[in-house]
Amino acid sequence: MIQQVTSGIKISVETEFEGTFYKNYKVHFAFGYKITIENQSRDSVQLNSRYWTIQDALNNTKTVEGEGVIGKQPIILPGEYHTYNSGCLLTSPFGAMHGHYNMTNFTTTSDFQVIIPEFKLSAPFANN
Repeated sequence: MIQQVTSGIKISVETEFEGTFYKNYKVHFAFGYKITIENQSRDSVQLNSRYWTIQDALNNTKTVEGEGVIGKQPIILPGEYHTYNSGCLLTSPFGAMHGHYNMTNFTTTSDFQVIIPEFKLSAPFANN
């Protein structure tokens, strides 16, 4: 599990290889990830948007950004957390992801970024 705390918000990431399949005559490697966003601060916060950089071992890079996560913009009270599952496809059995969430602190009404630490994606059959 990968973890990092930014401005009192703890991000924890767990990954899982889900399998391979063909799409458009190419093999793709499917990975799932579970993210827990824990509010360790004294203020209520809201996750507004996300920004991801996804890179595979063939140096293919994809950027993903958008509102919220999985169609939600959760409000996370002090001491509470929000967990969600998502996934990505790579064209190689190895890769990595990292990014940030844009959030609002309701006490100060200020916006801030929370770092999503880089985490590795790897198919177990390709590991030595």
